Amino acid sequence: MVRAGVLTAVFVMGLGGPMSAQTSEARKVDCRHQAAVVAAVQQARLDRVRERKVQEHVRENATWPENYNNAIPLIAGWVYGKDVTMRDVRNKDLAAAWTELCLQQ
Repeated sequence: MVRAGVLTAVFVMGLGGPMSAQTSEARKVDCRHQAAVVAAVQQARLDRVRERKVQEHVRENATWPENYNNAIPLIAGWVYGKDVTMRDVRNKDLAAAWTELCLQQ
């Protein structure tokens, strides 16, 4: 999960700017959108969508603001990478883990 922390830091800073400028409520909303992207990518892997098709697949049902789509390849690289096993994808709530790390930033 160390890699997730790094990804979260990069993702949060890229979308929201400096965290000190965000209010607590804005941070929660931002983290919720990020977690929704993570959950969608996790579901895509569970549905056996190939990594190269994840962005297209996830964008079809996106419920978050457009700018969060830029993170899909980054998150897909993490969810489909060797650090996250299929057992983790099936048994763990990656979105909840992401949210926790995001709120700690």
